[in-house]
Amino acid sequence: MDRPPSPRDLEVVAWQLGRPARGVVAIARTCPYGYPQVTVNHPLRREGDSFEVFPTLFWLTCPYLVEEVARLESAGWVKRLEARLREDPELAARYVRAHEAYRKERLSLLSQEARAFLKQKRAWTSVETGVAGLRNLRRVKCLHAQLAHFLARGDNPIGAYVAALLPKLFCQDIRCQKAKGAA
Repeated sequence: MDRPPSPRDLEVVAWQLGRPARGVVAIARTCPYGYPQVTVNHPLRREGDSFEVFPTLFWLTCPYLVEEVARLESAGWVKRLEARLREDPELAARYVRAHEAYRKERLSLLSQEARAFLKQKRAWTSVETGVAGLRNLRRVKCLHAQLAHFLARGDNPIGAYVAALLPKLFCQDIRCQKAKGAA
């Protein structure tokens, strides 16, 4: 269940990312130690007339999971999972449904004013994408985003594959306790 981020959460997320947290509207998942693992991010960052569309609704922040998933990507798992999507129509159909749920949830965070702004700026199509900003739903692209979506909502079959490939879904060394405000 999502919860609003506390100041402590935002300090931990900033430490995890190595930069200030931006656009975090909720904490979607924490580890057994209570530290954020996945954040929910607003799709539009705007200051006056300048703006950025953030393609990732769910952001994997846990340093342990980020490292482990990077190992999978380096080992060629993006291409392997894309091959599975081509070979398994049921998996592909479930993956398309996951993208659609993701897109709908992402769009639900936009106010009518934000929607009108994006349409006026001709940027509406950039917010109507799936997991990790994907338009081609036969691609996988970012295993971090797939896992974050699965951990947050449980309805992403590629994220489920990624989770099953990992030795654990949290670190053993409680590394986030080093973050300012984490104690």
